[in-house]
Amino acid sequence: MAETGASPDPVPHPDTALPPVARAEHFVWLTARVLEQRRFAHHFAAGVSGGDGRQTADAVEAALTAYGTPDGGFGHGLEPDLRGPVSQPLHAGHALRVLDSIGRCGGQRADRVCRYLTSVSTPEGALPAIHPSQRGYPSAPFVPVVDDPPGELLATGPVVGLLHRNDVWHAWLFRATDFCWAAVESLEKTHPYEVQAAVAFLDGVPDRPRARAAADRLGRLVREQRLAALDPSDLDAYPVAAGYAPGEHHFAHDFARTPESLARAWFTDDEMRSSLDFLEREQQEDGGWPVRWRQWAPGPALESRPIVTIEALLTLRAHGRDIG
Repeated sequence: MAETGASPDPVPHPDTALPPVARAEHFVWLTARVLEQRRFAHHFAAGVSGGDGRQTADAVEAALTAYGTPDGGFGHGLEPDLRGPVSQPLHAGHALRVLDSIGRCGGQRADRVCRYLTSVSTPEGALPAIHPSQRGYPSAPFVPVVDDPPGELLATGPVVGLLHRNDVWHAWLFRATDFCWAAVESLEKTHPYEVQAAVAFLDGVPDRPRARAAADRLGRLVREQRLAALDPSDLDAYPVAAGYAPGEHHFAHDFARTPESLARAWFTDDEMRSSLDFLEREQQEDGGWPVRWRQWAPGPALESRPIVTIEALLTLRAHGRDIG
């Protein structure tokens, strides 16, 4: 233990000669919540963690259960930018992404989440980004709490797409799907996070011809409005959306997280290669990837980086990059 008043020793960083996944593992064990530790073990280290895929998926689901709420939703900071014990649609969307990634997005768990989603939906069946129950608890200033929030594609699209992709059927999905179709097909001036929500919907919805047509139109908007930074070496050439943090650019890999995504057709092979090269270079000295959105408090910033790190590794691996 250091003497009182002495400068603490610097935190050791992983050897930069190690492959990306090994460097990321050091970072995750050093900084992550239990949920992200177990997600990392499931996706990248099942063999060394002493369990098979089923056992590590059980461990992820057990950690996720700790964020559950009595109404069937999720809270307790599952989405790090929303603090407090109350359920929120964005927490539910985060939970469903975790469950989808381990092959558990179905059954009674999905049915309970759908009942919660029904209870907080707007009259047209859509989800607000923030339910008024968040008032009184800390939350990011860029997600304001209002008394009568509108339904938003940002919150609804990813949830609907995931549920469809996992063959979940619930009465709530009918109106929510109609809302998403209307929202996606009427998009004109948009921004990257809304586009990501639209892609998540289109990648999962059953009507594939309609989804491909909508994705083609959306891809043209992305290029016309320069929402994807196609040349990472010249980021000044690409505007940052209003309200975003300085440098909060989005890249081809942010929209096409897998080669199977409809958004992959928006980018040439060279553009995709450049984007993935940039993503590889973004791994920092401590083994983690940076958070590009606006940081407003130390706790959410610390909790978000392991999430971003896991998603970066999954994206690189999905596109065939060697992560170790």
